[in-house]
Amino acid sequence: MRVALINSGVDVAGQNIRDHLRTLLAGGGQWPLPDHHTLTFHEVAGRLIYQDRVDEEVDADLIIFISRHSSAQPTPALTVHVTGNYETADLGGEPGTLVPAAPLWMHAILRNLAVRAPEGYRVSYEVTHHGPTALATPSLFVEIGSTATEWADPAAGRAVAESILSAAPLETINLIGFGGTHYAVRQTGIALSSRGAFGHIVPTRQIGAINPDLLRRMQEASSAVAAYIDRKSLSTDQIGRVERMLDDAGILLLSESEILEISGLEWATYLRVRALAEKIAPGSRIRIHGLAGEGTPVPVQIIPDLVEETVKSDKSGFLNGLDELPVAHLSKGSTEVLSTFICFEKGSSQLASDITTLCVKLLLICEDAVIDGNHLVLRKVRFDPEKARRHGVPRGPLFAMLAGGKAVEIEGRRITPDAVQTTSVKRIHIPGLERYI
Repeated sequence: MRVALINSGVDVAGQNIRDHLRTLLAGGGQWPLPDHHTLTFHEVAGRLIYQDRVDEEVDADLIIFISRHSSAQPTPALTVHVTGNYETADLGGEPGTLVPAAPLWMHAILRNLAVRAPEGYRVSYEVTHHGPTALATPSLFVEIGSTATEWADPAAGRAVAESILSAAPLETINLIGFGGTHYAVRQTGIALSSRGAFGHIVPTRQIGAINPDLLRRMQEASSAVAAYIDRKSLSTDQIGRVERMLDDAGILLLSESEILEISGLEWATYLRVRALAEKIAPGSRIRIHGLAGEGTPVPVQIIPDLVEETVKSDKSGFLNGLDELPVAHLSKGSTEVLSTFICFEKGSSQLASDITTLCVKLLLICEDAVIDGNHLVLRKVRFDPEKARRHGVPRGPLFAMLAGGKAVEIEGRRITPDAVQTTSVKRIHIPGLERYI
């Protein structure tokens, strides 16, 4: 791939980065970007934000603009972003125009910046803003901010140069983002902790400018397979409007937790997992645990009573145990864990055994449970409010004391906890139970 690095002759930060790039390249060493791609340097006379159609003058498959970042709040910062204008074109380009993004490369460079940033520098995406917008070649800006002091800082220049030369993108989940501040805090956090890679991001202040056509162009220009909404930064009405447009456009909406959970899964495999989940339980929610890589997803049925009693007894312990297994679980409505799980076909038999073992062990630890042949027998003792009322105990603090195992006195009578308890016994048939102990 041909990569063009473009700076402006009137931009101190761009010159700072360029000089460090050249110094590092001259010093030899193993750098992933130049080792696998062809780099060329280009300097323009004017500001980069006005360089429409500059890609017609350079022979490249990717353009990296190295530049300064200015802000009314002069915080030291290293940022990446793609260009475009959602509304007016106050800083170059054309109104309502978006350029092809390079989310995979922005993701790689952003993560490198987070490792190499000098102390005191913030690392983040910026939302889509300013020109140039007349570009057919995918591009991104990498910037030093936010004052002349930082622009000329050699430590910042070297950090950016190393982050560019070290870029070795892996497979990403390309996303478009909605909501947040100019510095896209939530989107940055997602990218730094997952494969979620953002292209175009629209901030809260411009969310009203998004219409179905502009949303579709965001998706196409970002090669996005899904979208993310920063829900805390938007009103209920704004969220609903964006959700409806995404649904109409057939663009998948992912939450932050979903993006983090699926980072180990090949994307096409994840889509098959979703399709299978919808077939098993329409409208269900998926939680990916240790399922990773690629494979053919299949359903695995576990004894419903066994799953239900385990979740009642120790939900957190059960979910933590699932995190160690190559599995996804489903939930729907008030049922937090359905008894049908999803795994890859190759390991389905072993997974059924592992989940059953996990359930049995947790119930033996947490409940009054015994083994009777192929039955797990659960004996449960519960506080019975009706028995308490029959003994003359009024609802309130005395109920709580009895439920907590403490005796109480009513008009000189001592009421013990066992007098107001009900015992139930549940037998769960588990074929070959001895294998799971």
